[in-house]
Amino acid sequence: MYVSIVSMTQDLLSDLNEKQKEAVLHPDGPAIVLAGAGSGKTRVLTTRAAWLIQHGKLDPSEILLVTFTNKAAQEVGERMLRMAGHTLPFAGTFHRICAKILRRDGYLIGLQPNFSIFDSDDQLDLLKQLYKTNNWSDKEFHPKAVKATISEAKNEMIGPQMYREQARGKYQEFVGHAYVQYQHELAKNQAVDFDDLLSRTIELFLEHPEVLARYQHTLTHVLIDEYQDTNKAQYILSKLLALPQENLYVVGDFSQSIYAWRGADYRNMLHLKIDFPQIQEYRLEQNYRSTQTILDAATEVISKNTSHPILQLWTENTQQEPIVLYEAESGEDEARKVTQYIQTRDLEYAYSDRVILYRTNAQSRAFEEAFIRAGIPYKLVGGVKFYARKEVKDVLSYLRLVANPHDEVSRERAMKLGKRKYEQFMGWVHTLPPFSAETPAPPLKVLERILQITDYKSRYDDHDPEDFARLENIEELLNVAAQFQAIDTFLENIALLQDNEMADVTVDGKADVVTMMSIHSAKGLEFPVVYLVGMEEGLFPHSRSILDKEQMEEERRLCYVAITRAKHKLYITYARRRMVYGTTSGAMPSRFLNDIPPQLIKKEESYSSSYNRGATYDTQAQRKRWQFSPTQHGAGSRQKYVPLDDAMLDDVLSGEMDIEAFLEK
Repeated sequence: MYVSIVSMTQDLLSDLNEKQKEAVLHPDGPAIVLAGAGSGKTRVLTTRAAWLIQHGKLDPSEILLVTFTNKAAQEVGERMLRMAGHTLPFAGTFHRICAKILRRDGYLIGLQPNFSIFDSDDQLDLLKQLYKTNNWSDKEFHPKAVKATISEAKNEMIGPQMYREQARGKYQEFVGHAYVQYQHELAKNQAVDFDDLLSRTIELFLEHPEVLARYQHTLTHVLIDEYQDTNKAQYILSKLLALPQENLYVVGDFSQSIYAWRGADYRNMLHLKIDFPQIQEYRLEQNYRSTQTILDAATEVISKNTSHPILQLWTENTQQEPIVLYEAESGEDEARKVTQYIQTRDLEYAYSDRVILYRTNAQSRAFEEAFIRAGIPYKLVGGVKFYARKEVKDVLSYLRLVANPHDEVSRERAMKLGKRKYEQFMGWVHTLPPFSAETPAPPLKVLERILQITDYKSRYDDHDPEDFARLENIEELLNVAAQFQAIDTFLENIALLQDNEMADVTVDGKADVVTMMSIHSAKGLEFPVVYLVGMEEGLFPHSRSILDKEQMEEERRLCYVAITRAKHKLYITYARRRMVYGTTSGAMPSRFLNDIPPQLIKKEESYSSSYNRGATYDTQAQRKRWQFSPTQHGAGSRQKYVPLDDAMLDDVLSGEMDIEAFLEK
């Protein structure tokens, strides 16, 4: 497709720096472009494709360009149209391209051209049908966990028969049995799931090499974005399609690999050097997004990782404004302070220039409430507003029935959660004494009893990331309940918050609202002002990662991604105390804060914090450790805070330091 407004003599390289030009002008053969955050990787990728067409005399149909999201594919397509006057017939995600191949040639492996593609909900529904048909217990092995395990097996190219043969233990044996039946049902339905789009395309290529040869002959150059996010199946596909010419051109950044939980493996970029010994490497380290202060902080955090190369990001923006670090008294104080920052600082920026980043979605609740009270408009990305989340509404429906047994809306919701559980629950409700202002029922205790009687949390598998997030939301609801003495005031507070929805303010036709999102959702985005919240041990890095080296390195990469979302201003906050499971516990600052050089930080703390505790950030660069003096917590009680760094933790866990001696320090 040709566009007359595009001049074919346009100098494609005019806006590129020298390193970008080198990468774009790579000769034939395999190449890996290590592109740091904000280094212009999309520009390099699209310019490379345009250059191959204009100067390499390639037909657009000879280029396969793979992106990891449909949005990125659309952006690349629009850029290609502007730069080269062409669209690419083979451009899009791995799944979209594989679907196109299977629609054409899948009949060779038993797939009709009109096959259905089952999404995540369809997959779960199919598994639940198998549970019902076979009378399997969803309490023993949760369907969501089984679905995730089958997906993981497919991404590792392990079929149902192989999985059954390799199964060890009761759970794997069950999954193997379910996997066989699940694939059988997919075949009966003339359907594939998302993982099958990849694995069945590989099956097609291996069983029918003539089909693979046709695509290899057609697609002479293979360009792939975000290569650090590929799984095993995607790695195999990229290798197969790149042969025999070996014109494989991949762009990625080890330090931005944050999706291991869904099969991504940054080591695929290391494997390329083994499978393609002659591969050339290019490094894009000039950043066009952030200040040098922000880049230095991010680099210091990620440089503690040892399993992959680290890029040394630099920028011509030498602004030296420090990162603001706020020590809050509590999670509520943290939300209050961020709200105050938004209302009183950096007023030259609109609401839409600001984002709050957190490690877990449950953390949004305190900020949502603070914003509603302050009248600050906001939007949640990648999540539902806290009190509208299904699990929160479910649990609250039970509590509303305790407060008002005539609430038919709550009754209907509770009955849908299971009639037998509803009957057990109502039987307990009828035994409760009447509540009054003189004898209020503490909502936390009632909620804990509701969860026990209904066994509601058993609906979710804490090994499944999505379910674990739901369980975290339930715990956050308990944290809110602990702040109230009576059920009616607790429910009234929630109702008033829900009713106080604000109309979006607009600037230049766009909604002028503060964005709230998890760090995982923020990858690929940038904001002038970033508030990185909840920087505490156990929260970020997450408690599930602390004792696992690989998971801890992924947490560091996640922190690197969070910091590098900021263009001009970065605020980092943590709390001295945070409510967990309905009780307030002491918290320690995240180890990642130790890695940021003190000269890059301007520390602020609440008045009560500085008055009650001698807390200092050690300015001696060789120590870089948080220090706390013991604090009196009532008569006869002292709480001691022990400075803890990675080396000490390793010594304790390895047995080189006696735990009793450690506690006596």
